[in-house]
Amino acid sequence: MPEFNWKAWENLPLLLYILVAKSLILCLAFAGVKIYQTKRMEAKLKQRGEAAKQTRGTEKKEN
Repeated sequence: MPEFNWKAWENLPLLLYILVAKSLILCLAFAGVKIYQTKRMEAKLKQRGEAAKQTRGTEKKEN
């Protein structure tokens, strides 16, 4: 039976911490992008809504 190389397992906790940190950073980055896109889209919709209100207001004044 071959001997097991226990020295290979010494770096396992460090590698797991690196994997967890990388996953957390990626998750936070994707969440940040999603929040940015949502806020940008809401601003566009609000701007369109205000423009539509202004055009409706001018149409009512003309009639």
